[in-house]
Amino acid sequence: MGDVGIIMGSDSDFGIMEEAAKTLQSFGVSYEVKVSSAHRTLERTLAWVRAFEAQDGSVIIAGAGMAAHLPGVIAGATTLPVIGVPISSGALQGVDALYAIVQMPSGVPVATVAINGARNAALLAVQILAVGNPELREKLTAYRAKMAAGIEAKDKAVQSLKINF
Repeated sequence: MGDVGIIMGSDSDFGIMEEAAKTLQSFGVSYEVKVSSAHRTLERTLAWVRAFEAQDGSVIIAGAGMAAHLPGVIAGATTLPVIGVPISSGALQGVDALYAIVQMPSGVPVATVAINGARNAALLAVQILAVGNPELREKLTAYRAKMAAGIEAKDKAVQSLKINF
């Protein structure tokens, strides 16, 4: 088991959810990846949630497309933080998944990131874990500083073009 559980309803979601795994890995955060469906394998999904809790998992990232019930079902089965990632799929290209995840009933929250926003889901999970982990907080601070330096470098490159707008 890892600190973060990454679960998705189908292996077709892996191309998006892999970004969460890569991001967690870059911070040295342990994780596990699971494919399990809220609709087709409900009991298996709930058993995984119980096992994840029992082995001291801390945060769950759940990706789902279309009806997107997986994050909400998981949130209803645990008190751990759940972060939903709406996956772009189907006729509505993820808008239906976004609405399904973000419109949870009062009392059962699911933090929701952008459509296909698995990287931000992982960063939010790292932020949650960093509350009690100064080393992880330092890594986040360094990550943000690196992003800021990148923007400064890009601005400098644009400014050197001497374009008059």
